[in-house]
Amino acid sequence: MRKLAALTHPELDVLASGNGVLGRRIAAVKRVLLTGMSGTGKSSVIHALSARGFKAVDTDDGWCEPLPDGRQRWREDAIGQLLDTEDAGVLFVAGCEENQVQFHPRFDLIILLSAPVEVLTKRLASRTTNSFATAPGELERVLDDLQAVEPLLRKAATYEIRTTMPLGDVVAEVLHLAGA
Repeated sequence: MRKLAALTHPELDVLASGNGVLGRRIAAVKRVLLTGMSGTGKSSVIHALSARGFKAVDTDDGWCEPLPDGRQRWREDAIGQLLDTEDAGVLFVAGCEENQVQFHPRFDLIILLSAPVEVLTKRLASRTTNSFATAPGELERVLDDLQAVEPLLRKAATYEIRTTMPLGDVVAEVLHLAGA
C-alpha cells in the first residue's frame, strides 16, 4: 500500500468518495482553530483575517447557544456543517467553549492566543464590541477559567501566540503558522 502523501489528486478523490481504502473524506481545506480566554484577541484576529479575504468565523457570532448556568456552547450541528464545507483554502475559526474539544481532531492546527492577566483585565474593562466580563461575577469567572481552562487549552494547542504584540504582528504569525 502506498503512503497517502504519494497519492495523486484522482486517488484522493476516490478516497474522499468513500470508495477507497480509508473510507472517509479527505479535506483539501486547512482548518485552524484560534482559541483562548476572553480578552486574548480572538475576535480582533478573526476580523482582521476576514478583512484580508480569508474565510474566518467568530463562533460568538451566532454559532453558540446559551446554557442554563449563563455559559454557552458551540451549536454542534452548525459547527459540524461549517467544518464539512470545502469552499476555501483555509478556514479560521475563533472560539473557546467547553464542547469544542470534541471538534479538536477536525482541526489541522489549534493556536492558543494568550496574554498576561493584567492585559486581559484591562482589555475586558475597555472593550466595546462584547459586554462579557462586565456584569457582576463575570470577571471573576474569567479569572477562575484562566487558572482552570487555559492549561487545558495549552495542552491541546499546536502553537501558542502571546497577544501582547500589535494586532498586525499577531495576524502575521497566525498566517505564518497556517502556511497561508
